[in-house]
Parts: sequence; C-alpha cells; structure tokens
Amino acid sequence: MASSMVGPLLFPLENGYKIWEDQSFIKWNKRDPHVTLRCHDSIEASLKYWYERNKVDLSVSKSAVWNDDAVPAALENAASWVQQLPFVKSLSGYWKFFLAPNPTTVPENFHQTAFQDSDWPTLPVPSNWQMHGFDRPIYTNFVYPFPLDPPHLPQDNPTGCYRTYFTIPKQWQGRRIILHFEAVDSAFCAWINGVPVGYSQDSRLPAEFEITDYCYQFGSDEKNVLAVQVLRWSDGSYLEDQDHWRISGIHRDVLLLAKPQVFIADYFFNSNLSDNFSHADIHVEVKIDDSRETLKDRELANYVIEAALYDTGSWYNRDGHVDLLSSNVANLTLSAPTSGSHGFNGYILAGKLEKPNLWSAEQPNLYTLVIVLKNTSGCVIDCESCLIGIRQVSKAPKQLLVNGHPVVIRGVNRHEHHPRLGKTNIESCMIKDLVLMKQNNINAVRNSHYPQHPRWYELCDLFGMYMIDEANIETHGFILSGHLKHPTEEPSWASAMMDRVIGMVERDKNHACIISWSLGNEAGYGPNHSALAGWIRGRDPSRVVHYEGGGSRTSSTDIVCPMYMRVWDIVKVAKDPNESRPLILCEYSHSLGNSNGNLPEYWEAIDSTFGLQGGFIWEWADHGLLKESADGSKHWAYGGDFGDFPNDSNFCLRGLVWPDRTAHPALHEVKYVYQPIKVSLREGIVKIKNNNFYETTEEMEFSWAVHGDGCELGYGILSLAVIEPQSSFDIEWKSGPWYSLWASFDDEEIFLTITTKILHSTRWVEAGHIISSTQVQLPAKRGIVPHFIKPKDVALSTEVLGDIIKIKQQNSWEIKLNVRTGMLESWKVEGAPIMSKGIFPCFWRAPTDNDKGGEQTSYFSRWKAAHVDSLSFITESCSIQTLADNLVKIAVVYLGVLKSEDGSFKEGKSNALFNTDIIYTIYGSGDIIIESNVKPNSDLPPLPRVGVEFHLEKSVNQIKWYGRGPFECYPDRKASAHIGFYEQTVAGMHVPYIVPGESGGRADVRWVTFQNKDGLGIYASVYGNSPPMQMNASYYTTAELDRATHIEKLIKGDDIEVHLDHKHMGLGGDDSWTPCVHDEYLVPPVPYSYSIRLCPITAATSGYDIYKSQLQN
Repeated sequence: MASSMVGPLLFPLENGYKIWEDQSFIKWNKRDPHVTLRCHDSIEASLKYWYERNKVDLSVSKSAVWNDDAVPAALENAASWVQQLPFVKSLSGYWKFFLAPNPTTVPENFHQTAFQDSDWPTLPVPSNWQMHGFDRPIYTNFVYPFPLDPPHLPQDNPTGCYRTYFTIPKQWQGRRIILHFEAVDSAFCAWINGVPVGYSQDSRLPAEFEITDYCYQFGSDEKNVLAVQVLRWSDGSYLEDQDHWRISGIHRDVLLLAKPQVFIADYFFNSNLSDNFSHADIHVEVKIDDSRETLKDRELANYVIEAALYDTGSWYNRDGHVDLLSSNVANLTLSAPTSGSHGFNGYILAGKLEKPNLWSAEQPNLYTLVIVLKNTSGCVIDCESCLIGIRQVSKAPKQLLVNGHPVVIRGVNRHEHHPRLGKTNIESCMIKDLVLMKQNNINAVRNSHYPQHPRWYELCDLFGMYMIDEANIETHGFILSGHLKHPTEEPSWASAMMDRVIGMVERDKNHACIISWSLGNEAGYGPNHSALAGWIRGRDPSRVVHYEGGGSRTSSTDIVCPMYMRVWDIVKVAKDPNESRPLILCEYSHSLGNSNGNLPEYWEAIDSTFGLQGGFIWEWADHGLLKESADGSKHWAYGGDFGDFPNDSNFCLRGLVWPDRTAHPALHEVKYVYQPIKVSLREGIVKIKNNNFYETTEEMEFSWAVHGDGCELGYGILSLAVIEPQSSFDIEWKSGPWYSLWASFDDEEIFLTITTKILHSTRWVEAGHIISSTQVQLPAKRGIVPHFIKPKDVALSTEVLGDIIKIKQQNSWEIKLNVRTGMLESWKVEGAPIMSKGIFPCFWRAPTDNDKGGEQTSYFSRWKAAHVDSLSFITESCSIQTLADNLVKIAVVYLGVLKSEDGSFKEGKSNALFNTDIIYTIYGSGDIIIESNVKPNSDLPPLPRVGVEFHLEKSVNQIKWYGRGPFECYPDRKASAHIGFYEQTVAGMHVPYIVPGESGGRADVRWVTFQNKDGLGIYASVYGNSPPMQMNASYYTTAELDRATHIEKLIKGDDIEVHLDHKHMGLGGDDSWTPCVHDEYLVPPVPYSYSIRLCPITAATSGYDIYKSQLQN
C-alpha cells in the first residue's frame, strides 16, 4: 500500500476544525458527480446485464416485505444489484458499529487498522441506525430538530463509527479502485487502512473517492479496513429540513468499482426529434478519465470511443435464444472534439435513429445505450451502458409538451419510506409502489424532496412514470426566525446549494422519465435559486425547471407550480392572459387521515380549463414506523412515539396507502378522477372519451351493466370502434344495448355502468384489470314520488309498566320504549335481542385530522367552543299521542343542552343548542316511521352531522345496503363509489386509520339491514321525501374514536353504534391546516326535517323486497 499521495494533503478533520459547521466546506477529495457506472467488460455483457435487469414486473412486487424480514431482504437486495458486474463489488453486510454522543467523543484512532473492534456490536449496511435500536428517530415537519443557529450545531450530535473489511479480487489487479457511497445521512469522513480518503455532505446523493493507492492489493495477507465516521447533524442539515423522519447512517449501498487506468467517467445522452418525429438525431457527450493526465487533444491517440443503441423492446418478443447484438439500431461515431456546456469537456459522438419508438408514460419504449473505449488493437478497455428513451420535452403557450402532446400530470408525491427500514430501499418494495401507482392510473411522481435511489429512476423508465427530480434543498424552518435570512439569500450558502443541484443533474441526466428538474422545496427564494435555475438551463435545455418557492411564479420556474391552491384560484391563474406557463400543482389534496375530499371538483376544472395540466397529490404513503409495544406486538408509530422532541405528531401520516402499502379508501377516488377513459351522459348522448395521448383503445375491452334499484338487470360487451388518443365515441343512449332493459323495467332508479379492462397483461398488471369504470344514471321513466308504506291491518298488543311501554306483535317482535325519556330500551325480533338502546339525535362526530386543522379557526375548535361535542340530550316532553289496536304514535321533544359546572343541566329552550322533535309511528307490521324536525341555534358553526344514533347487539354484525360502496365514502369523496347492493360485516366496515377518528361511512344509502347470523335484525331506509342517508356502524363509539390516539389503543364497546345521518359534513382535504370543506359540503345550522323507516327483518325477507314495497306505483 502506498500512502505518499496524502503526504502534502492535510485532512481537515485532523486539525480540530469542525468542518461540519462550515457551510463553505462541503467536500474533500471527492470525485466529480456523474452517472451511475457499471464497469462492464464487453458489449455482450452489458446487453445481457440489462436483459436480466429489465425482467421486473408485477410478480416481483408480490415479494415486497414490510416487517422484520425486510432487514435481511435489504442486504440480499443490495448484493443482488451488482450481479453480472465483474468490476463492481458491494460491501453490504453487517459492519462493526459504535455510536458516540458527539464527534469529539468517538473512540480514539478507531479508523486505524490495529484498532480492536471485537466488542462492538454490528449494524447492517445499508440501514439507518435509529431503526436498529441506536439513538431515536425524530419526526418534524419544518421545525429544525436542533436550535436554529447556522452553521452551528448542538453538542448533542450522535456520531456513528463504522468499520468493515474487504479484499481486492484477483481480476482487479492493475485497475483503479474507487470507493462509492450511494448516500449517507448527513455528513461523513472515510478512511482506508487508517488513511483519510474523503469527506462529503448531502444525504441523498453519492460520494466517491479514489482509493487505489491506499488498498492492499490482491495477494496481500492483510484485509483492507474501511472506517467511516457519520455525523447525525452537519451544516448540510440546515439545507435538509424536509418534512419526514430525521434518521441517520449509511442508508444506501457502499460499492467498490474497479476501472482501467483510462476509463469512461461520465456521459450525457441527448436526442433531437424531427418535426414529424420520423427520426432522431442522437448524440452522447463522453468524458474520459486518464490517470496519466494526458492533454485532451492527445487523450485518444491510443484509444477509440464508440457508442451504439440497441432496441430493448425487441428482446422479449422472441422465443428461445435472443441474439442481443442483433438488436442494434444505431451507431454513433466521434464528432470533432468540442467543449461541453459549462466547461464539461467531453467527446461528442453522434448518429441518427430512424423511426424511433418514442418514450412516454403510456408507452415506455426504451433503448440500451452502450459506450465502449477500445485500444488501437480493437480490444475493449472499458464499457458503460444505461437505458435511454427517445422523447422530447418542450414548451408552448400555457402547455408542457411531451413528444408534442400536452400530457396531463396525474401525479403523486413520494418520499422514500419503509416502515421497518426507514430510508433504505428494497427493489420489490419500489416495484410495489410503481405497480400500485400504475394500477390506480397515476402517471407521474415528484421525488419529494430529494434525489432518490438510483434504481427508482430505472424502474420509472421501465414502468412509464413522468418524474420531477428534486434537489435535496429545503430550509422551511427559517420562516420561524425573523433575524436570519434564508440560505438562498446568503452568498456563503451558494456553493453548497449549487453542489446539490449539480450532483442531482449529473447523476440522473440520462433518465427518460425525468421531464423536469426541481430546485428543491420550501427554501424561500433568492439569488442562489436564480443561479441554480441558470445552471440547469444551460446544462440541460432538454427539460424544464420547476420551483414553487417565492410564490410559484418566479423567473426560476418554467411551470406555475403552487401548493394547495384552491380550485377557483387555479382557474384564475390559467385564465390570466399575462401568464404564458402551464399550471401544475406540485402538491394538492392533502391526504392526512380520512381526507381527499373535493378531488372531482379539481379534475372538473383541470379537464375543462386550458392551461391546467394536473398535479401531484400529497402524498403516497403514510410514514408510520414499526414500533414494538410492551406486549411484544408491533404497531405503526408517529412523531413523539419515540420520545422525540420537537415533533409534529401524526402529521407524517398523509398517504394514500398505509406504510405496508395497503390502499386507503381514498385511493379509489384517485383512480377514478385519474382514469384515462371518461364516460358521460348529456343530452341523450353517452360519450366515451379516450383521454390518453398515445394509447388507442385497441388493447381494451368495454363492457356495460344496468342495475335497477340495486339489482342487475343485464350486462354485456360493448363493441366499439377503436378510439384514437384524445378522441371520443358517441352513442345515443336509446340506441345502446341497454335500452331494451330500461324500457322493460319499472325501477325507480336505473344506473348504467361502463367499464374498461386491459385485454393483455403488462409489466404492471394482469389481463382483465379495470382501468376505468363510470356509472351514470339513466333518465327516470316517471317522476320521483315520496316513499310510503301501505300499513297492513295487523293487530299489536301494548302494555304499560311504569315508565315502559311494551309494544309487540305476537312472537314476531317486541319493543320496549321509555315514555319518560322517549328512548327505545330494547327491540327483539322473534325473541332475539337486536337493538339495545336508541333512538336519539346526534350532531357530533369523532373529529378527523382535517377537522382539527386551523387551530382556533378549525371546525373542531369552533365545535368545542360551542360545546357541540359535550351536549346532553334531555327529554323536554314525551307523550303517547295515539294508542290503537294497530298503531302507536309517540311524540318526543329533545333538548340538546350543556352541563353546568356542578353537573346539572341548563334546562329550558333558551339554553338549548338543539331542539329536536321526533314522532314515532309504530305499526302492527313492526314498521317504525321516525319523523324528525331539528332546529339548531343559528349562531352555531357548521355541524358535523344531523341524524340519529342507536345501538345494536354485538351479534347483529351482518350489514347489507343499497347505496354507495363497497368502500368508505363521504359526501365530498364518493364519485368512485358506485351505487349498488353491497354487504359487509361490522368489523369490515371499520377503516383502521393509524390515528382514529370519523371513518367507515357509506354515502347515499337508500336502505340498509343489520342482521345476526340467523338473519334476524332490523331494516332502515329513507322515507317520504327524505334524500339518501350517510350510514355508519362500528364496534367503537364516537367517544372512543375521539379518545384513542392510536388504532391499537381502541377499545371495542359493548354493542354496535349505528349512525343514520340526514346530513353529514364533508371531509375536506384541500389542505389540513385551514377549515376548507367546500360550502356545498358544509352542514349549516338551519332547521332540518327528515324521515326514516325501521322495521324488523328475518331470513325469509330481504331489504330489497321491503324497499320495493314502499315505492309508490
């Protein structure tokens, strides 16, 4: 081993200077950033590598793991990524590890080869050390987890000391050895055999150091020692204030690369498509690293550079042996040497590709680019390769174009998050994300808020996903300091910010999926951002630049990219004649808990307004971390659960999927508004529109089904001509195959559902997958008439025992009602207990996270201030108005009042917040008609709900309903939930949001039955002129859903709590920090009148038959 090279260099750490507290010192001895290198030994090997590496599809996603099994899986995965690469070696595995309280207390000379580490524990690499019992995770949104005093850091700065051992393979003799860290959080120093080799910051980009002269080469009796010191906090942490878990360590793989003395160090592919896209002029800029420091004009005196494109798509369409070399479709030859942009000196190779298969998210056609460096004898010295796509990103007035088309961004934001691993990635888990995204019609992802794992980009190229690649820059917490400027306004931070942007662009520049670079997130706006935008535009004019900071409309962004802008405001921007850029929401529809209301309103505007091109929902996955409870069980933890402070509690739980990628109900709504096939019925025309920009409907199957009052009347295949992209097919609804059914039946409501399926399996889904399904209501054959029953002259018996009136019909059913309180104390059907208590008015719901958004102006705060949450209902009066042989009528007046401090009620109508009159009409048939008149105080805030509550025995756990479903839906999030007949258990109705609250509702319910295993129970439906109801049934009371802070802390009640709501407030979701339920989904404090029908049901009857009996002919 030779160490002479370090002689004149003084490692900055060794002189006591705190380099991690100097924003101008961001790296030492670090190689320039570049694309991911493969170090192939031949063209054939490179093609074979991609042939195998591209074999990823739906089946791989099925092996995704989210529990403790992920730890060994991550190590196996890291090792597998370098298979078939003879000159790349993964150092993944269990390393020796010691955690010091701060950088000044690390074990002395721990980096020396002679240091004894036998008593140190081990830690898997890659990993975050907090996920393995060292230190603790911290979740904050934007408050820095340390005092804001840049560039200084607290004394408490946990510092990880790592040691591992490696040898150099025999076939690497004579080659240059490069140490490559894919990502380390947040700053680190590295030593080889006691010699310092480098320092780096930026937690999400690679750091690379040449270590050739410091290694024991093959044949040595000694193993090489790699020691790494990782600081939890550095001055770079001030630029990394993203809203996610703050966890540390070597969280991506560590590699050794072996390169020849002269090698391909970097390359940049570009294509220029002809106006009609019939051919592409292609070129690649290649950078050579020559250890001999030869002058550039003599560098190739003994070498030749060649490049070629191979059609990757042709490899998998043949049976048997594939001749990969025969897939060559273009060769690139050396042009006159020129200087690359911004001084990036390289060699330009150029060529032409005829009839290119263009890349888009709909049709992700890819080629393999292979670059070889040969000697004058024609022997391959070095070989590099990557996947590339031929596509054009351009701008037009108010439009972002891909291959000349104004594609619509149906996007989502995605952090890197694994509930067991933290920031460490597993390929199958990344593929699971992509499979779910594609299956739910998501076509774009914003890498929030940093460059992600290199494999993520390859997968997005393969699966077809438009991408905004975002620099690892966020300084959100500076808004809390009045005396400090954002780093973007400080020259001392300019080089650190620029380094992060350059590193991102240089690593990721060849990926077709990236259509836009982002300068970062929530980092203010200033001169440094202008410089970043200028550098990117000069280096890569083939893409656009995105940045929301400074109001989303600065000169440093090519896209108007606001966050959480309201529907009416995005329309205003789009119609602004002075704004020539398209608007794409970089964040919208905040998915905190039970959320994502108003999506249809956004997409009605986007689909109909020129200049609006979509957006990215916040966000993909809940950031719960697996935590072991005292009893050994595991649960999802959020901010504060690890004793972390400061923290932002459950604000990290804002996904469309749970941490294990189980879908939230809201994902159905996303799939619906994002669906590429749109169906509408207007003015007698069924219009089927293909909203794709490249795909026709040739590979799709259309089917139709007609349902009348919930029952299927007929179905069939819908034979259509092929619909071209951005075209539509019109059918007069009376000419459709469903018309004869409509004409033959006399149902009150008839719905037509048109469904689109994929005919053939793809990389991301199996054949038969439904990509679009729309339900439209066919014209009514008659006017809507009130629902009434025709009472049968059936005798009933009544008996008054003190305050209890017992009403029964032989052995069929029995009701006990307290005539003092007006409450039903029991209801039995054929002797089986069904209802345990009820029926009483209800106006309160367990608050959702969105209900709590806005502090004192939140709905929750206003409800609490008005005491809507703590009402007691006292019975002002209860009277038996009719007591006949076949009918009993009872009138009850409830007052919703507050308790005094001494526990007494503030009685009297003047103190009541709600005055509710309920009339029960009980027929001998067992029918109970409930007529409710509600009068709230007019000065109350918008109400959570207006309805009734009752409690059923736990055994009455089978639910069937006719309404929207089958999944959870609410008034402002129900477009995807078709109206139909559904059944579910009470347990199945529950939606296990990590933080409990209002959940599990079903919207627009016409009728519902609750039955036990023997079919005994009750039926409930709308009645008279009342509109459909919001229905909910749960083992958890409203109070319990409000009390519990975690799903695992919920305690089931003694019965089933049922809500039938005449009105229920929407969920909101435009954001979660202001009260933003749209006006049409609010429940104002005004009088309401509604009616509900209840009756007993047995296994011999059905809800459908009972419902049909009340429809008037």
